[in-house]
Amino acid sequence: MGKLFMNIKDPMLTTLQFNDYISNQNLEGLSRLMADEHTFIDRDDNIHQPKEYVIGCWENFFKMFPNYKNTFKRVELKDDLVILVGYAYWNEDNTYDPAIWTAKIENDLITEWRIYYDNTENRKLFLLDQS
Repeated sequence: MGKLFMNIKDPMLTTLQFNDYISNQNLEGLSRLMADEHTFIDRDDNIHQPKEYVIGCWENFFKMFPNYKNTFKRVELKDDLVILVGYAYWNEDNTYDPAIWTAKIENDLITEWRIYYDNTENRKLFLLDQS
């Protein structure tokens, strides 16, 4: 018999809280919402794990990009996957970087946070319209 996963909280709200911690560079909050087996996958399909390593990556990332924030224009739940469409703000020189993010939630914790290029192929992958 497989593992039983139960989300008491709304997975979309958990995901939005996780992103709020990213936007506010709150490493403690990020850590609290990451599952022990947390994985981050970047746009080039590089896999970053375990949780402790990913926390260190966020810490370095925030030092390099102190104004980084994600803005979502669309948030959907499809099966066990939260899909977010929007853009990243890096700094005044790069204010609009379109992207698609996904989050997998198990037991109210983020087991996977992934970012994709916002392109036709990925919009088709997630059954998103082209708007």
